[in-house]
Amino acid sequence: MLSSHEMYVTASRLVRTVLVGQNTNMNLVELAQRIRTLRLDQRLTLEEVAARTGQTRSWLSKVENFRLTPSLPALAEIARALGVSMSKLLEGLDDRPTLVLVKPGERKIIDRNQSPQNTSVYESLAYKRASRSMDPFLITIPPGVAREEALPHPGEEFLFVQSGSVDLEYDEEIHKLSAGDSLYFDATVPHRLMNPYKKQAVVLCVFHSPSD
Repeated sequence: MLSSHEMYVTASRLVRTVLVGQNTNMNLVELAQRIRTLRLDQRLTLEEVAARTGQTRSWLSKVENFRLTPSLPALAEIARALGVSMSKLLEGLDDRPTLVLVKPGERKIIDRNQSPQNTSVYESLAYKRASRSMDPFLITIPPGVAREEALPHPGEEFLFVQSGSVDLEYDEEIHKLSAGDSLYFDATVPHRLMNPYKKQAVVLCVFHSPSD
């Protein structure tokens, strides 16, 4: 039976392994989805959990939408606020199967910045490997839909327009993209996808998360 101190040390080592990248890479998407699911399962609002952690609603929203990586102390506060141990919060995040296959019907829908104005659907194509440095998504963007504001996140990003047309706002400039067009860019610059056109667009998006 481990003491409380031993459990903390064990969890801390796991946190550092996942966050810093000792033999593995932090995956913001999986951590963010786990935090969001735990919060919603307990019917807690962003404001309630943020208040328990001493952080702002905006900060916690960015964590849940995988736009920033929480520090070790902040992650410990999130775990405490959700009533779980850090080891439980991070359980399985270092899983690295050498190959994963995701069939069309197995894609996992990821909730990211959803709002009445932003009804884009993100489908994860690699969720079966929890520890990964790339995150490929298919994003379906209905006509007339755009996220409210351009935002940054860690790493780099690749876009390939499979069908339809979209606009990418990047550093306050608009880049018009049609089917077959692709872009690779530094994701730390504020950006957002928009579909001001009359037809639905489908975009392959790949995030690459930095491994510190």
